Amino acid sequence: MTAKRYVALGSSMAAGPGIAPRDKTAPLLAARSAANYPHLVAQRLGLDLVDVTYSGATTAHVLTDRQNGEPPQVDALDGTEALVTITIGGNDVGYVPLLTAAALPGAVRSVPVLGGRLRELLDPTARDRALVEVGPALENVGRETRARAPRARVLFVDYLTLLPPAGEDAAPLSGADAALGRRVAATLERLTVEAAAATGCEVVRASDASRDHHAWSADPWTTKPSRFGLPLPGRPFPAHPNAAGMRAVADLVVAQAG
Repeated sequence: MTAKRYVALGSSMAAGPGIAPRDKTAPLLAARSAANYPHLVAQRLGLDLVDVTYSGATTAHVLTDRQNGEPPQVDALDGTEALVTITIGGNDVGYVPLLTAAALPGAVRSVPVLGGRLRELLDPTARDRALVEVGPALENVGRETRARAPRARVLFVDYLTLLPPAGEDAAPLSGADAALGRRVAATLERLTVEAAAATGCEVVRASDASRDHHAWSADPWTTKPSRFGLPLPGRPFPAHPNAAGMRAVADLVVAQAG
């Protein structure tokens, strides 16, 4: 690469919440790690990183909406980029929130207000509606990124596999909730590939590379959902990449973009 500018767009799956050390230049609510895959890729390829990944981001936060006062992520693009990576879509469809809800004790689903939100997250029909909407949204992200960074290689980096294969235990998730999570993940994976193909972008298949490194495996690249729904201080967030996962994703990106 002759140009050196690298912009990383995305949600917590790219930001790396809870992975030490924290990126002290980032907004606190971004929960961005200085050892996330964008930082590791930039170091290995000698690129100048602009990391605007932000935990909780949706495709709307990438394209049009401010997030806790921060501008839409695509505003970081100025047309001089050599590389752009994008990890987004899971929050649009409630993927990690679904897993978080599924891990909580069943009695919590009866709590007023909160219980209704949890039941909605675990409703297959509601998840299917969200999946229908996220496909065009991902295409809009790819199209707008290509327009703003016309000389860059634009790589959609999909989500690491969180859940074990069908038939394997995913406690504390029930079999039905785990099956819903797998279906959401598989559909999001397919839609990401389709969006990249439709917009002239590439795909880094982190999901495929991590099938044997799910959160319940002997060598996990992600963490299990928590029964309490909350992260522990100084630890990677539940149902998110761990440090090994970030290194693995960085390896994949470098192999494809280097």
